[in-house]
Amino acid sequence: MLVSYKWLNEYVDVKDVAPKDLADRLSLTGIEVEGLESPEAGLKKIVVGDVKECIPHPDSDHLSICQVNVGEEELSQIVCGAPNIKAGVKVIVALPGSRIAGNVKIKKGKMRGQVSNGMICSLQELGYSDSVIPKEYSEGIYYLPQDAIAGEPVFPYLEMDDTIIDLSITPNRADALSIRGVAHEVAAIYNKKVNFPPVELKEAEKKASDKISVSVTDEKDAPHYEIRIIEDVKIGPSPQWLQNRLMNEGIRPISNVVDVTNYILLLFGQPLHAFDYDKLGSKEILVRRAKDNEHFTTLDSVERILNPENIVITNGDIPVALAGVMGGLDSEISDETTTVALEMAMFDQTLVRRTSQSYNLRSESSMRFEKGINQGEISLAGEVAAAMIAELAGGKVLQGSVKGSEVHPKNVEVSTTLENVNHFLGTKLTQDQINAIFEALGFETKVSKDITTVSVPPRRWDIRIEADLMEEIARIYGYNNLPSTLPEGQTVAGFLTDAQKSVRKVRSLLEGAGLSEAISYALTTEEKAQQFLLNESKVTRVAWPMSEERSTMRLNLISGLLEDLSYNVARKNNDVAFYEIGHVFYQNNDPKKDLPIEQNHVALAVTGNVVGKSWAGKAEACDYFAIKGMVEELVEGLGLAEEISYQALQMPEMHPGQTAGIYLGEELIGFVGQVHPKTAASYELKSAFVAELNLEAMLTQERSPLIFEAVSKYPAVSRDIAMLVEETSTNAEIAEIIRKSAGKFLTKLQVFDVYQGENIEAGKKSMAYNLTFANPEATLTDEEINRMMSKVIKNLEEKFQAVIR
Repeated sequence: MLVSYKWLNEYVDVKDVAPKDLADRLSLTGIEVEGLESPEAGLKKIVVGDVKECIPHPDSDHLSICQVNVGEEELSQIVCGAPNIKAGVKVIVALPGSRIAGNVKIKKGKMRGQVSNGMICSLQELGYSDSVIPKEYSEGIYYLPQDAIAGEPVFPYLEMDDTIIDLSITPNRADALSIRGVAHEVAAIYNKKVNFPPVELKEAEKKASDKISVSVTDEKDAPHYEIRIIEDVKIGPSPQWLQNRLMNEGIRPISNVVDVTNYILLLFGQPLHAFDYDKLGSKEILVRRAKDNEHFTTLDSVERILNPENIVITNGDIPVALAGVMGGLDSEISDETTTVALEMAMFDQTLVRRTSQSYNLRSESSMRFEKGINQGEISLAGEVAAAMIAELAGGKVLQGSVKGSEVHPKNVEVSTTLENVNHFLGTKLTQDQINAIFEALGFETKVSKDITTVSVPPRRWDIRIEADLMEEIARIYGYNNLPSTLPEGQTVAGFLTDAQKSVRKVRSLLEGAGLSEAISYALTTEEKAQQFLLNESKVTRVAWPMSEERSTMRLNLISGLLEDLSYNVARKNNDVAFYEIGHVFYQNNDPKKDLPIEQNHVALAVTGNVVGKSWAGKAEACDYFAIKGMVEELVEGLGLAEEISYQALQMPEMHPGQTAGIYLGEELIGFVGQVHPKTAASYELKSAFVAELNLEAMLTQERSPLIFEAVSKYPAVSRDIAMLVEETSTNAEIAEIIRKSAGKFLTKLQVFDVYQGENIEAGKKSMAYNLTFANPEATLTDEEINRMMSKVIKNLEEKFQAVIR
């Protein structure tokens, strides 16, 4: 919700409060301010110009040479390329030395040999978005009012000397989706009174009921629906003040009648719709449910196929509007319109939301109908709109409004006590202070037998229960003024659970290995969700995704991390190492009926160098062994080194020769390796190394107790063994045989050489291991070690047909 500071001050006097201070107070009371913007910020030396003469440029078929009065003694010559430039109009002129949007400096120069002392500007060049500029000026310069004085700064004429406050309105505070609602809020904060000037509606003697009849099939669908008729209107542009106000609020001015409906939408938060009465084709309005497969063309020229979940406004037979969402193409206001049928209504929130979502027709109007409107001011908004149309379009308002249904809202009474308030908020407020807060909010209060009864007007339909009153008291008293207290009682948990401790340890281990934590989206595309799968699973799609890129619940963490790597690399941050702890969502049943199974995973993703270039050495690029080393650090840190094993694994998204499955006992719980080059290229990466593990399985695994042993006082003995084996033999298989054969005194086993190539038979490879033996109770003799080595050699020869070298 964009709020004009100047417009707000018309209803509540806060001129003594700077916009920045006002924004801070609003944020403290629960309405978040996303930002402040002054349209004139960054612009200078931009004035009103009066074009006195305009002739074609002799050397160009699209340029014009203009003599412009800019408030100086002599006219200023400016060359302009706008197609709508002409003599006799007031324009926006950027003088030499001025700055326009984008911090562009304007200098005196020549265009095709003709001197140009500045620039005649369009609204775009002052920073206005194309979406808010009136269509007649979208391809050229903007005409200022004829009473604008040449040479004066242009900003007051366009109300660019205003400040626009951008409010982020939560669903429970839909009352603040209007200037009047924000005025009430600001008045309560500063304990001031709102002042809404009365609008006099002059009605003709002719009755509106003679021109139209209104009926509603089901009042649950449209609890309030009324029509006003304005005759003899003349469609034309709105006055400058109204255009300025709409453009500052992010709305494009269209015509006087349509602009009034948008103005009332902003002022009251009440959506209105204007029909061309003569195009309705009847003297009847019927509000009903759409028929199945009923066709209707909306204002955007798209034909919609309706269903009974849609509410439609009809002329008694065919639809002329999709209720609460969009009007029809055949009944829109045009330059030929002379009679306006003005709709004021309230529709079923749920049905409006379903309709807007199903046809992807989100609008300012549908949003307000979905979140709720002030039922007490529906008719008032229509009266003010009718009076404005009569004033700005020269029409006459027929007597009365024709109603098909009507709501009669009443104040809601909610009670609390002083004791409850102070207990709930931890304060020591008095009854007078509480009464003053409700008075500032505009709520009447009665105190009887220590019970405070508050009468809440319809404009605050979010207040229904005692807790709502507590929130209002806390907001206006000031959240920052509430005392800070520590929780008390036996239910307070002052410790971490085992699972929380373990997750913290995982973070510590991975960050110690040089990785930084990343948090990726839990929603992705269906294609990416099905990559890097540990288990086969159906996908779980979101019913109403905001985009196809975020339509499916993820089944892996790696695709999100690869997107993060790609984002960094694209911005020249080439050496990146991320980890993420998060849930993946497996689905083994019908996704439409059953919830997915959430499983906690941990994933690693690295690209670029793991060691940077320095004076002490060269840079070291990440490889399979670097990423596997990170996984091993995690596994050892969790005390699972003895339970974890690695075996070669084939996955379509992973490099076939550099990928290992990670097994916890016999169960596959993860994988580690290099991303397949084609997959990496699809993420715009040269290379990437990843790992993903089922963290839930690791943390629930029973671990062997940690046993500390004193350093042996007897010397350890080291032996090397090299062998020739089949190239299909794996290190894991060979190491397992060596450990079983060597016996209990083998304390360390490490492979230190692998070789294939020259002087090695094809299909074979040479592997060399270092074995360390130690007996904590005695010195090992050569005979004992030779006996153990003989057993190792024998079993290697039997199991692998190894040739000892």
